[in-house]
Amino acid sequence: MSSILLVTSSPRGNDSLSSKVAHDLANELSARDNGTSVVHRDLGANPIPHLDSVTTSAIRKQAADRTPAEAAAADYSDKLVAELMAADTLVIATGLINFNIYSTLKSWIDNVARAGQTFRYTAAGPEGLATGKKAYIVLASGGVYSEGPAAGMNHALPYLTTVLGFLGMTDVEVVYVEGVAFGPEAAEKAIASAQQRNRQLALAA
Repeated sequence: MSSILLVTSSPRGNDSLSSKVAHDLANELSARDNGTSVVHRDLGANPIPHLDSVTTSAIRKQAADRTPAEAAAADYSDKLVAELMAADTLVIATGLINFNIYSTLKSWIDNVARAGQTFRYTAAGPEGLATGKKAYIVLASGGVYSEGPAAGMNHALPYLTTVLGFLGMTDVEVVYVEGVAFGPEAAEKAIASAQQRNRQLALAA
């Protein structure tokens, strides 16, 4: 049985377009295979704490050397890593905020990017261990950042594709939900375009 890990990060709840489109995409993909399960990690509703001295110390120690607090922090991070590694498909949703991703999503990345677990250092350089996964990024924005004069201010997509590639996920597709701040008609058009893109990706999966 295949599985999809859906990671949403918007704090806007039901008003989030990135989350809505990502949910739709996960449903489209799972509908192609009745045996597919979807695990939803909602970082907006349940944010992951930013790295602190306890967590950063814990993930650098052997289990036997950890304090009780460090053991709890390492266990939490381990569960996030296991969740990612168990998935066949990854769907990430974020809004473009101040030209980058939500800090909640960055915290998730900081917990799953673990040396020896999702990547390793070799004599030939770093090697991603989270291989064999298809990844999708749903990026929502008020303006248009996929092309045109503002494209250079979109730091979210280059960052995410770099991190995913570093972890071994190089097969990445992007769904834009952009220009939604230009009025209700523009927002409806953006959503319709994203949903059409979802259907195309699901058919190609």
